[in-house]
Amino acid sequence: MRPARPCGRSNRPYSWRLVGGGTGQRAARGPLQESIDGCPGVDLHMYSEMFCHLRPVRRLCLGKIFPYWFLYSRALSGAEAVNALRPFYFAVHPDFFGQHPREREVNENSLKRLSAYLENLQKPGFKSLKPTQLMFYVRERDQNSSDGQEHFSTSGFRAVRFTLHTRDLLSTVLYILNSCSLSTEHVQSLNNNVHSQPLKEAKGMSDRPIKWDKSYYSFTGFKDPDEDLEQVWRTETTLTSWLDNNGESAVKKLKNSLPLRKELDRLKDELSHQLQLSDIRWQRSWGIAHRCSQLHSLGRLAQQNLETLKNAKGCTVIFTDRSGVSAVGHVMLGTMDVHHHWTKLFERLPSYFDLQRRLMLLEDQISYLLGGIQVVYIEELQPVLTLEEYYSLLDVFYNRLLKSRVPFHPRSLHGLQMILNSDRYAPSLHELGHFNIPILCDPANLQWFILTKAQQAREKMKRKEELKVIENELMQASRKKFSLEKFYKEPSVSSIQMVDCCKRLLEQSLPYLQGMHLCVSHFYSVMQDGDLCIPWNWKNGETIK
Repeated sequence: MRPARPCGRSNRPYSWRLVGGGTGQRAARGPLQESIDGCPGVDLHMYSEMFCHLRPVRRLCLGKIFPYWFLYSRALSGAEAVNALRPFYFAVHPDFFGQHPREREVNENSLKRLSAYLENLQKPGFKSLKPTQLMFYVRERDQNSSDGQEHFSTSGFRAVRFTLHTRDLLSTVLYILNSCSLSTEHVQSLNNNVHSQPLKEAKGMSDRPIKWDKSYYSFTGFKDPDEDLEQVWRTETTLTSWLDNNGESAVKKLKNSLPLRKELDRLKDELSHQLQLSDIRWQRSWGIAHRCSQLHSLGRLAQQNLETLKNAKGCTVIFTDRSGVSAVGHVMLGTMDVHHHWTKLFERLPSYFDLQRRLMLLEDQISYLLGGIQVVYIEELQPVLTLEEYYSLLDVFYNRLLKSRVPFHPRSLHGLQMILNSDRYAPSLHELGHFNIPILCDPANLQWFILTKAQQAREKMKRKEELKVIENELMQASRKKFSLEKFYKEPSVSSIQMVDCCKRLLEQSLPYLQGMHLCVSHFYSVMQDGDLCIPWNWKNGETIK
């Protein structure tokens, strides 16, 4: 690569006709492009704004203005950035955390925020982004792999926290991979213009390689991005400060939602009575208006086909993403389906009830073969399965047990619980006391594992029941002390976490919470209908200086 020519050699005006790196297209060549010879496609949108006032100093060399890595590398396109982050996505993808709902939800939320950050980086003409704090649970790499490739085990994971404050896709990709201790060698193959030495140095470079004097921001009026970053590190969000900043907004939203909340309760009670349902629930956190709309839709269908819908007598109806009957027998109504699909489902409910009886018999047969251990399906901890899908899993597992004839003493494991899953190959004991059993695990290994862990499982289950009692008592005390209208938690928050959260809440004086709806989650947020969400591990105290 030839060194950059001095800016002063050309008397032609600057041309900023360059296409952003996010599009992956080659830039139209101009004098500035020629000054960085051999580096097509550099994203110079933000630099065009920075240097538009510096025309009188054209004789400065680009080597004095741009950092070394800018001269040696081109900007990554959006597609290349996604490809470069494939090892990262593979390590944190929520689908690999099926047995760990809390970690899965954290990764889902963090991936959404990361996606928004990457999209903003590719928008033409962006000036600066606020530092974004992210947390991921990263699956541990398999240290015993011998083929030199990146392998991930299912046995464990680690928490990784980092703050994004980069200004281009390349440094963002490198920073994410390095923060998660993942290889960055493949990034060089994606960028043929990146020399080995600059890339090696880029791994350890600062995330904001251009350090402008404070006078530059005073003169141009641009916002100093370092100030945002400094503020992030200097100030830590506390519960009281967050409530101070968001309490008024939450009160306003809650007040506006009250009429709709009353309408929702009325519709729910009316339909439950009319169809003799056990309950009506929602699988996702849809807003109140959206829920009312879904109930109105079900109400119209009831007016047209009342006798058909009465097939659901005694059932729980759940509004979710697809129609069917769930593994535990709940009637699932897909919100994207039309009335015709719902009607067909209600018509077929008698056949589903027959399949459910056969499923329960199959569970009893498996329990008998395994010494009385109870086969359960825990909605909060397992993927959403239809009745047919769950029956198929049980059937495969039962046939494998019949062939092996592994001996268990009758009722020796009575009182213990197990869940079946298809995404693991080794059995494990959950912190809540139930066994996670893969349908394809070796029966002999299964016998040994269950027998050696049985006592530990009983202790964990006993501890779970004790924690549940303590949790309920603390939640009631918190609701009473703060005069909360509603106090609840997300399913991914464990009893241990909830107990810790409530104990610390009860030590506080929080008048802002009176009459509010409070949800314990993993992040701070104000929901569209005024519910306050706080992380279970919230912090309180003085601002860090």
